Amino acid sequence: MFTDLPITGYLDRFSHRPGETFTAHVALRAPGPAQARLVKVISGDPNPAGPGMRFEDRAAIFTTDFAGAQQPIALGSHGRITPAPDRSTHAACTWTAVLLTGLPGETRTVLSEADGTATVTLRAGSIGVQAELSWPGGSVVLQTDTKLHARAWYRLWLSADPATGAIVLGQTAAATGATTATTASASNLRLPAGGTLLIAAENPSAPTRHFTGKIEEPALHAGLVRSWPTALAASDLPLIARWNFALAIDSQTIVDTGRQNRHGILVNTPTRGVVGAHWRGREHCWRHAPGDYAAIHFHDDDLDDCRWQPSFTFTVPDGLASGAYALHLTCAEGEDWLPLYVLPKKHGPHAPIAFLAPTFTYQAYANHARGNADADYLTRVAAWGAYPHNADHWPLYGRSTYNKHEDGSGIAFSSRRRPILTMRPGYLTFNDPLGSGLRHYPADTHLLAWLTARGLDFDVITDEDLDDEGADLIRPYKTVLTGSHPEYHTPGTLDALAAYTSSGGKLAYLGGNGFYWRIARDRARPHMIEIRRAEGGIRAWAAEAGEYYHAIDGEMGGLWRRNRRPPQQLAGVGFSGQGTFEGTHYRRLPASYEGEHAWIFAGINEEIVGDYGLSGGGAAGFELDRADPMLGTPENAVILARSEDPPESFVTVHEELLGGSTTISGEDADELMRGEIVYFDTPSGGAVFAVGSITFCGSLWRDGRFDGPISRLLENVVRRFAGQ
Repeated sequence: MFTDLPITGYLDRFSHRPGETFTAHVALRAPGPAQARLVKVISGDPNPAGPGMRFEDRAAIFTTDFAGAQQPIALGSHGRITPAPDRSTHAACTWTAVLLTGLPGETRTVLSEADGTATVTLRAGSIGVQAELSWPGGSVVLQTDTKLHARAWYRLWLSADPATGAIVLGQTAAATGATTATTASASNLRLPAGGTLLIAAENPSAPTRHFTGKIEEPALHAGLVRSWPTALAASDLPLIARWNFALAIDSQTIVDTGRQNRHGILVNTPTRGVVGAHWRGREHCWRHAPGDYAAIHFHDDDLDDCRWQPSFTFTVPDGLASGAYALHLTCAEGEDWLPLYVLPKKHGPHAPIAFLAPTFTYQAYANHARGNADADYLTRVAAWGAYPHNADHWPLYGRSTYNKHEDGSGIAFSSRRRPILTMRPGYLTFNDPLGSGLRHYPADTHLLAWLTARGLDFDVITDEDLDDEGADLIRPYKTVLTGSHPEYHTPGTLDALAAYTSSGGKLAYLGGNGFYWRIARDRARPHMIEIRRAEGGIRAWAAEAGEYYHAIDGEMGGLWRRNRRPPQQLAGVGFSGQGTFEGTHYRRLPASYEGEHAWIFAGINEEIVGDYGLSGGGAAGFELDRADPMLGTPENAVILARSEDPPESFVTVHEELLGGSTTISGEDADELMRGEIVYFDTPSGGAVFAVGSITFCGSLWRDGRFDGPISRLLENVVRRFAGQ
């Protein structure tokens, strides 16, 4: 399968420093000449009533012509063992596995082995179990006649004995013990050996027919089996190989406990740390009882790395200022952009302000298919000249952690080594009747364009850089500004931000629903993040019972609040209410007029602020955060303004509710649907300013320019924090 976009691609990572090199991986629908040039991204909002799509040409710094090629996309996870176990091709052998079907209507491959001459394939689906054997001069296909039910465990086995020509295919249900077997006979039978064995796919040269569901205990035994005593019992036949998925759960290695040590690798990151056939609920962390988690959940749409060949490189020159840039790709049929960030040199000089790009959140939402790209949406995209490719229409680049696999299980992993359509200038998430409908990457250009328009000198850093380098990365800055939705964080990023504010740094949290979900990163594969949507929270899917712990690090996933680090501890406010993409205003409270904090609202005479904006029509919208001393808002925090009149679509977040209308805080549930602007000082001389709303930065623009009460409010804070 190849890309069907005219041209698209991805970079080796989102950010680099001067002297470091980006590697671009680009694919074209039709091979041909292509070009790339550097642009600086000023604004990514295509709304004619907004700041527009604004780029500054940097072709003088970098431009290149390259030969554009087709590049394959191989969806689907599987295990690969090369070479497969060695044995006589004329000796009896049994292939077996325990499985839980995810898509019973589809006949998909559970095990396959091929050596270039002979092939054995074991498949499963609603029809039951199917086996196909081929060898020089012959072939056999067998099939049972007993249906496999979804979400039920079975033992499957295929036995073949070249000496007698006997072939047996069977299945046993773990719940009932019911067994079905079918037999065949073949002459001159030859079996594969020493080639390649695939788990959850077939055809080693181009794996296909990927299985969706859980597989446990795949094994090869010497000898013929005519019946299996019980589904979960071990065979007493001599063992050739058994891949014990309870071992090395935090890796992409599958361990063979047989004598030949034919260990294998996993391709496209199937989900590990999942409950297996032996799980009974006694332990909920795979580290404590790995035998209960001896299964791997494979999916036919997993994708961890497109593995495209490099197309060209771009080395960041010493003189290029830190900021948001993109490589503009063009070919005869179309164009695309590959966003990138340039950090300052490690030892400076540094601007007084750092924008912390929430790239973990961009990655969690990467290619989020929302199902809303209808005719009206497409009409607006065309009229505005917005980014034309919606993730709804392009599943071949992998979905987001807000989508589900075909079997209903949640997508727990996201990679940045693939085209991310949602992370493009001009990408419209919503057909917003009151504004632009931007989320994430393009929405955050509202802040970047505002900083540029107000003449505020800033650098750009990213979540990934912060997780890699810790508090040292942000220590040189007088103030750090977040984006509109810094939702996903590691322990490292929270530790770094907490260390920054506790040592005199000034943090401006300029969004909503931030510091909410805990993610894990694989240091060996830093392009991957993992999320387990455990108990609580506004969730696109819910993790299965017993599957709340990340496979990558073995730590409890879910909300940071459930990990005893509520957002209020860091930012003073935390997620409290949510609605559709629409906004309301704030009403100033008495503290905003008082001498100690009056500087924040200096030059603002209005009592109501933010009743306008490019994001949902109001500065307080979509997802709102409030202060709560019970959850860690500091005692000295001051609430300066509060949203009111939430739209009818708004609800209180689940984690605040105990039952019915009873809430944890004791307040009326409807009263919790509010956003609050909060300020507090830290004992070290640091400070935190939080706006409590995702749509706040959309209101930096008013009446054709970056002006108005919200703009003035933020400029007061940023200039004070930056010492200007």
